[in-house]
Amino acid sequence: MIEFQNVTKIYKGGKMAVEDVNLSFDQGEFICFIGTSGSGKTTCMRMINRMNEPTKGKILINDQDIQGFNPVELRRKIGYVIQNIGLIPHMTIRENITLVQRLLKVPEVTRNETAEKMIDLVELPREMLDRYPSELSGGQQQRIGVVRALAADQDIILMDEPFGALDPITRDALQDLVKDLQERLGKTIVFVTHDMDEALKLANRIVIMSEGKVIQFDTPENILKNPANEFVEELIGEDRLLQAKPDTTTVGEVMLNKAVSITPEKSLREAIKLMREKRVDTLLVTDDSNVLKGFIDVETMEKMRGKVSSVGDILNPNVISVNQKTQLRNILQRILKRGLKYVPVVDDDNRLVGILTRASLVDIVYDVLWGDEATISEAVESAKEEA
Repeated sequence: MIEFQNVTKIYKGGKMAVEDVNLSFDQGEFICFIGTSGSGKTTCMRMINRMNEPTKGKILINDQDIQGFNPVELRRKIGYVIQNIGLIPHMTIRENITLVQRLLKVPEVTRNETAEKMIDLVELPREMLDRYPSELSGGQQQRIGVVRALAADQDIILMDEPFGALDPITRDALQDLVKDLQERLGKTIVFVTHDMDEALKLANRIVIMSEGKVIQFDTPENILKNPANEFVEELIGEDRLLQAKPDTTTVGEVMLNKAVSITPEKSLREAIKLMREKRVDTLLVTDDSNVLKGFIDVETMEKMRGKVSSVGDILNPNVISVNQKTQLRNILQRILKRGLKYVPVVDDDNRLVGILTRASLVDIVYDVLWGDEATISEAVESAKEEA
């Protein structure tokens, strides 16, 4: 799909930005470039759409040398998302999303259909299509920037630290969005980041660069298990040691099987009684088939006392859950970073099967990182017994 053949970039004055890079990316892969400032990662990415021209070597797309393409036409075939989003302020969201299609003279009816499809993908209301960028939040603008890159149906999307300026929660949500869209739509994404957590979460393979050279190119699992040298070890950091411990431990193996739940038709009086018995301040809410519907908490119950009578009246559907088959290392840091007290665990049909508590996860981290000879399984069993 994309191939670097002995690619070198030398800027005026003799500065070597990239030296003899050889890489090959497959169609549908999510590739992350990571390295220190000035390592050459952005230069490599920008050479793919000829925003930077290589001094030596070739870059091929589908076995064709990109030097044979008109640069403008090439860029219209490759999506591009940058950190400051780059939405055009005097254009509506609809016009921004369909900008490349308009340049390609796609009919207006088709452009409008694309705009509606794209804004549906990022779960924003269609009425936003006729607003201007300044009327949207930073996170909403970033979502539009992402789908604008998808709107022209380009096979390759370049992303240059697109989430670097966002708050952690918005950033986490957009990472999930991009990964989901990439997998569903089969796009090839080349993503530059300085955040190792982001690279480990998103990438199928990671390119680690230093001083213009590729130091290691491999899957996240192999990089964690077998870092190429001390530079890579320092870039990974000791705090990610748990990710390299077992890569097969699933959420289902570490969850607690005693999630406290209630059904929507039950009265608030029954909910209070259950909370007292189980010594909890939150109850998960499921239907009669045990499908997770949301949660209720004691603060809301106190606020609505005397105004409503059933659990369903105060049900909050905005509950973050995780599938029991998910690998623990893929969600551990997200849970701890967000400060969540617990996360419900569900099966493939969204039925409640257990719960992860922050306390048990912290115990697992401590035991694995600092225990003398503790294994992950020993840590898990210990945490379960304590809970």
